[in-house]
Amino acid sequence: MIKLLHTSSSPHVRDQTDTTRIMIDVIIALMPATLYGIYQFKLNAALIVVVSVLTCVLSEYLFEYFMKKPITIKDCSAIVTGLILALNLPSTVPLWIPVIGALFAIIIVKQLYGGLGQNFMNPALAARCFLLISFTGRMTNFVFDGVTTATPLAILETRSHYDLFRLFIGTTAGTIGETSTLMILIGGAYMLVKRVIKPTIPVAYLLSFSLFTLIFSPFRFDFYYLACQLCGGGLMLGCFFMATDYVTTPINFGGQIVFGVLIGILTGLFRFFGTTTEGVSYAIILGNLVVPLIEKYTLLYKTKKAVVS
Repeated sequence: MIKLLHTSSSPHVRDQTDTTRIMIDVIIALMPATLYGIYQFKLNAALIVVVSVLTCVLSEYLFEYFMKKPITIKDCSAIVTGLILALNLPSTVPLWIPVIGALFAIIIVKQLYGGLGQNFMNPALAARCFLLISFTGRMTNFVFDGVTTATPLAILETRSHYDLFRLFIGTTAGTIGETSTLMILIGGAYMLVKRVIKPTIPVAYLLSFSLFTLIFSPFRFDFYYLACQLCGGGLMLGCFFMATDYVTTPINFGGQIVFGVLIGILTGLFRFFGTTTEGVSYAIILGNLVVPLIEKYTLLYKTKKAVVS
């Protein structure tokens, strides 16, 4: 009987698609936002992307080599981590910032907890939060068209309107990969079509954040303001590419809904009542930390309901 059982770490895939194929699809989906970010922020953005990805891959290889563990860089997960980290950085940061962030993501968050499937929070987001806390000035310095400027979310703190078309296309200040809602939606649609992700978490996230915004934001029931909030900052990037991480999110349907609603509310709390204008990264990280509890109680509720029926 024991020979019939095979135990493995997450991500658990219930079809013939392997981890490498999933990661390649995520990389393809990230390309529109990545290429647009490089087009908009020029050479600095390209260098940050290259340095971040190379540092993630190299640090994973060297750690596993010296720890005499199986080399796993072929699964492309380190490339995905490096890409997501780079897209969450301003184009103005010096190149040692993505190096430190990549080392933190791969060594501290991923490898020290056992590698892919064992980390309890998204490595790229954990690295971004670490960099925000450690190097706040550099991580909040945004330049657009050669001029240092505030992000759309900072401007929306004091007024209800911003040019929604610019937010949707991406001709605004922000991190390398968050500015163009259009490019992110193209990548998100690709992952949905390829069934890399399910719509459950993104829909729950967007609906809960929208409802929270309409009720509790400074400009209540202003749908134009809501649209600006949805397209501004890293919400769309986080919604499709970080909140849907296989390892750090619930696997059952009920748990995914609870997780999506939780991070939607947390994002609203951070944006409208906190000292930060963003909040997406912190919301998802906090959501990651309570995923075991969400899984436990949603599965328990499902089991009790099945027994009663």
